[in-house]
Amino acid sequence: MTGGPAELAAATQCRRLIRGIDRAGLATTAGRGKAGVEGPWPYASLVLVACDHDASPLLLISDLADHTRNLRADSRVALLFDGTGGLDDPLTGPRVSLQGKAEMVVDEAMMGRYLRRHPSAERYAEFADFHLVRVRPRRAHLVAGFGKVEWVEGGDLVVDTTAMQALCRAEKDIVDQLNSDHAEWLDRIAATACGELTRGWRATGVDPEGVDLRRGAIAARADFPGFVRSPEDACKAILQLATGAGGGGGA
Repeated sequence: MTGGPAELAAATQCRRLIRGIDRAGLATTAGRGKAGVEGPWPYASLVLVACDHDASPLLLISDLADHTRNLRADSRVALLFDGTGGLDDPLTGPRVSLQGKAEMVVDEAMMGRYLRRHPSAERYAEFADFHLVRVRPRRAHLVAGFGKVEWVEGGDLVVDTTAMQALCRAEKDIVDQLNSDHAEWLDRIAATACGELTRGWRATGVDPEGVDLRRGAIAARADFPGFVRSPEDACKAILQLATGAGGGGGA
């Protein structure tokens, strides 16, 4: 990543929001036709989102959807991540509008991350008309409250995971071990992220910046205090979150 401290601080805020929210508004450009009215026209829809390890958004979309036809014709898209839920005045809360280019991908690890984040999508994943899409960020517009507005370039937004491949490869093993042997840890971590202790949380992902959790329809996120670069460091950071020795957060 490049950029000065202020840029990187804004990039971290963007990533935390993007990684922590499991749905987004997707904007595509519709050509002529039902969605395009009399010509090119903006078209917005709701999509479920996961993230690759570097924070690039992942979508699972159907050929039957208007937004799929739109992005096949014009790969430029925008995703709105809304972190204002539950606030009395939503305009004081954080949101990120991410601009990027969508590309169809066939990648077992990425699909695994998506399906752990959204287990309900498993029923669609094997259908021939459903495809995994990765959005490569170009820019992101962060609004963190009144007067707190910044643009973040794509190179500052995504994480360079070149030195973190061992962690990426070990992710599923770490997740499986957490879910089979450390349910109490996950409940404690979720309590820090959500502000209340509830039971039955499961890990869905681990990346260089935190751990993703789910309990039924509720998704949560606990952020590490800093980057981790190896499976061993990730396990130490997760233990710190579970014991209260590290910082955690959620969207």
